[in-house]
Amino acid sequence: MRIAEIQQALREEGLDAWLFFDHHHRDPLAYRVLQYEPAQMVTRRWYYLIPAHGEPVGLVHKIESKVLGDLPGARRQYAGWIQQREALAALLAGYKTVAMQYSPNCAVPYVANVDGGTLELVRSTGVEIVTSANLIQLFEARCSQEQYESHIAAGVKVDAIRRAAFAKVSQALASGTTVTEIEIQQFLLESFKAEGLFTDHGPIVGVNAHAADPHYSPSPENSVAIKPGDLLLIDLWAKFDKPGAIYYDITWTGFCGAVPTDAMLNVFAAVTGARDAAIQCVKETVDAGKTLRGYQVDDACRNHLVEKGLAEHFFHRTGHSIGEEVHGNGANMDNYETHDERLVIPGACFSVEPGVYLSDFGIRSEINMFRHETSAEVTGEIQRELLRLM
Repeated sequence: MRIAEIQQALREEGLDAWLFFDHHHRDPLAYRVLQYEPAQMVTRRWYYLIPAHGEPVGLVHKIESKVLGDLPGARRQYAGWIQQREALAALLAGYKTVAMQYSPNCAVPYVANVDGGTLELVRSTGVEIVTSANLIQLFEARCSQEQYESHIAAGVKVDAIRRAAFAKVSQALASGTTVTEIEIQQFLLESFKAEGLFTDHGPIVGVNAHAADPHYSPSPENSVAIKPGDLLLIDLWAKFDKPGAIYYDITWTGFCGAVPTDAMLNVFAAVTGARDAAIQCVKETVDAGKTLRGYQVDDACRNHLVEKGLAEHFFHRTGHSIGEEVHGNGANMDNYETHDERLVIPGACFSVEPGVYLSDFGIRSEINMFRHETSAEVTGEIQRELLRLM
């Protein structure tokens, strides 16, 4: 178990303790960080305090006294609500700053899993609660060498499948055969399965106004045919179907013809320029040995679109953490939806995906980056030109 590693992280952060709390499996992060899954139902509140120094202590309800199982440390029990308050105060006595899955102003919603009432209860004991966001990164957003390699290998397969999907559209257009958004989506899903890949939802396949909807998903009700003159966007993400595998997540666009409109070419140039500005920010900052925070990457990207007069059409963050879930729990490249001040730490994988979404079409260019100890890299192919599909 990770107790020694967690305690070392607490000391490095200058914190007294980390208080884990759950009720009815509301906080999956608690179980993942503790590397523990209870064998029984969790219908009563439990607390597990890991101090920076010393032995952990658990506080559990008497009817679920075994809920923390084989986790190290002593156990204290409560039954009534008055007992719970008294036992919690005794558990936290002597501590000043305690981390919990909480985020001030919900700035990092991925870790804001403890309810407001429990925060009030814990604060009533006299401790200061601080966010566990930085701690969570250490245990949720640092890829091992094996996980990094799984991401790279998945990327090779996903890039090949993406090429095949666009080729399938080109062949249909050339032959005058009708092909729809949902047919290409199904082709992608079948290709993932054939290559031993898994995706939790999607992919996105959209033309024209559908491409201008960042979270569009074709269905039998809304799917349309892909026709000459259309702008086509494909956003696909997948990982190997095995424990610990890391996602690869990309977006490419193409024009169903030989000569795109000037508007399409101008937007594509602006979007890829913003993407490249973000890549440059990451690489130069890491190469120089400076600290890199998520909001800085968003600023570099977004400022390019401000210069091009298109920032109002870019209405999502620049990128997200990538892990065993496609949207991971590490730092996001964000100074728009949130102000993400978390460090982009060595071992972090994340996307860079600016987009411009107009009324009749949208273009997004998404790549993945990996931060090593002293360098950073784009982990797959980079789209340099708008694809011509006829």
